[in-house]
Amino acid sequence: MEKIVISIGGSVILSDEADDSFFKKLTKLLEKLSKQYKIYIIVGGGLTARKYIQIGRKLEFDEEILDEIGIMITRVNAELLTNILKNSNKKIPHTTDEAKKLKTPIVVMGGTTPGHSTDMVGAELAEKTKADRFIIATNVDGVYDKDPNKYNDAKQIKEISVKKLVEKYGTDWDSAGKNMVVDGPALKIIQRAKIPTFVLNGKKLDELEKAVNNQSFNGTIIKI
Repeated sequence: MEKIVISIGGSVILSDEADDSFFKKLTKLLEKLSKQYKIYIIVGGGLTARKYIQIGRKLEFDEEILDEIGIMITRVNAELLTNILKNSNKKIPHTTDEAKKLKTPIVVMGGTTPGHSTDMVGAELAEKTKADRFIIATNVDGVYDKDPNKYNDAKQIKEISVKKLVEKYGTDWDSAGKNMVVDGPALKIIQRAKIPTFVLNGKKLDELEKAVNNQSFNGTIIKI
């Protein structure tokens, strides 16, 4: 059975459009896919985490504390998702090693330790489980030449090498709450482990299904 790791942004599952009907559609899709694949889901913190971190930074909290706050939000989001699913773990693992050992058809987790984004956790889990595909489900249609939420003339990049992304963004962790499509530490693991990686809009569940099934989808393929 193929193994698929999906890093789904908190901005996807808790956006203005993501009401209870979205959760029902998402869980129905994941349960359907889990009959064919072993599914691992890592849930991000999204806007909620960024708001807490923004307030904490203004109050001069230590960067590690800000990271820990963000991690707690990701775990709350993971609790929400896993308790809707019928065939997933009900105790959120604290590490990727714990997640790897779980036997449920769907495994759900959040962040792990400070200095690690959930995308990096997803890449780490994909490496440890020898996943067939790593999917980053964000709130935009893949990787762009510039932020599509800020620039109307931003152009989608259909394919890009992980080497070029590393050259552009580096492999370091910047700061808690940083909102990037793919962050440096995740890129480092993707490059090292040669993990086939797709980036897409997680709100578009039909595109997510295509990517899981290794079919043509609207998004970006990170070439290894």
